[in-house]
Amino acid sequence: MAKIVVGSVRSAAICAALAMLASVSFIDISLAQRGPVTIEARSVAVARVVEEATAVGTLLSAESADISPEIAGRIEVIAFDEGMPVNEGELLFQLDSSVYEAQRAEAQSNYELKQRNFDRADGLLKNKVGTVRARDEALSEMQVARALLTMAEVRLEKTKILAPFDGIVGLRNVSRGDYVQPGAKLVNLEKIDPIKVDFSIAERYLADVRTGANVRLTVDALGDREFTGTVYAINPQIDPAGRSIALRAQVPNPDGLLRPGLFARVGLQTAVRDNAIITSEDAIVSQGGGNFVYRVVDDKAVLTPVTLGQRRYGTVEILDGLSEGDVVVVAGQIKLRDGAEVDVKMLDEPAEAPAPATAPSAS
Repeated sequence: MAKIVVGSVRSAAICAALAMLASVSFIDISLAQRGPVTIEARSVAVARVVEEATAVGTLLSAESADISPEIAGRIEVIAFDEGMPVNEGELLFQLDSSVYEAQRAEAQSNYELKQRNFDRADGLLKNKVGTVRARDEALSEMQVARALLTMAEVRLEKTKILAPFDGIVGLRNVSRGDYVQPGAKLVNLEKIDPIKVDFSIAERYLADVRTGANVRLTVDALGDREFTGTVYAINPQIDPAGRSIALRAQVPNPDGLLRPGLFARVGLQTAVRDNAIITSEDAIVSQGGGNFVYRVVDDKAVLTPVTLGQRRYGTVEILDGLSEGDVVVVAGQIKLRDGAEVDVKMLDEPAEAPAPATAPSAS
């Protein structure tokens, strides 16, 4: 029985000691909490935020034509060098014109004869010797002869094949001396400055697309180099198979680096917000399904609910909850509670604006 008493005394002493240690620890913790908490903070940034929809597209010539003759003939002159620029109206091919010149001469002679016949018939009618019918028949014959002369002159003119617009000629398919038929493809002509790009985006962006919207594009052949342009046409019909919107943009190409047929990666600007509030993602505290930040106000941490926008490269846009000039805690939040005093260590630079935020789109 004595042993049990001694054991009980020892147990009671141990419990008392533990209670004293716990009390001391609680006092120490409480005292520690009364002092300011050292945290790191950063001012929010005000910047321009751009949202983009991404797509894949194909580059097209601003103008493209297969140069073909409208009449049959033998090629007499090739007046260009392949792959070189030409101007609108510049001679590309000259067909043998001898037959067409003879036809024009014949038509010219016939027209002059019919004109003299009309003059005689008209003179006789005025002198009351001829008849109205004879004069009208002579007039009709003269008009037919004039039409035939015009047709002969047009055929002769078509022996000269001219560039319909400024551009670059491709590789010709014929040589001097070849006899060609109407519609035969002789060479292609491409205008590539500016150049066009065709692409499609998902129908959910319908409310965001508009003519004049900015696009940026890259092509694998030119690495990371970016080109910018604007949308100038939107297909009014939604593709029922892919549920996508077809758009066409124009991109300046003064150096001729972009070529028709290239595969392009396109970013379409769908929204722009100037003076957006940007902060570091490290400032965001998630609690109870919501997002918060600790603002530093009069050396105290104020828990503030926020609405998030675009996230990009370690930064986040704040749509609601913060204003320009606010300072937010970016490190040390785990030690904070709402209203806690803080010892602020300011970081030098505010958060940088996120790069254009992108979302995948149907191609």
